[in-house]
Amino acid sequence: MSCALGFDVGSKLIGVAVGNLITQSARALATVAMRDGQPDWPALDRLHREWLPQALVVGLPLTLDGAEQPASKLARRFADALQQRYGTVPMLIDERHSSREAAARFAGARAAGLRRRRDAAQIDAEAAAVILERWLAEADLAQPSSPQPTAESP
Repeated sequence: MSCALGFDVGSKLIGVAVGNLITQSARALATVAMRDGQPDWPALDRLHREWLPQALVVGLPLTLDGAEQPASKLARRFADALQQRYGTVPMLIDERHSSREAAARFAGARAAGLRRRRDAAQIDAEAAAVILERWLAEADLAQPSSPQPTAESP
């Protein structure tokens, strides 16, 4: 499968998104509960089995000036746990302003009649989609192409 899972880690919920490595697009997928600092591993295991991701991407909360903050530790611990559990090294991506962008997308969808207030829990999953979209845009996912002849070649 040519996909990636993205995560927006919070103290109560983890937003999860799925992204396509070929089209470089992402969409909100689910929210998973955090209880006593531990994610709902059975729920994450189901998503991992269902999507079989080639990549895992975790949002890293940073301050506006780019420094780490207390929430950064939680994201790093989660990334370490993902690596231990699935054997894939997660990519940590700057998530500054992802929640704000997700909230703006949600508000736009509500204004267009596409979302309801009860769908607000999906904002965390939308934030994960924003994080994953950033990684997809920045990652060098292109396959190496064969060299093209130049005009000077015989």
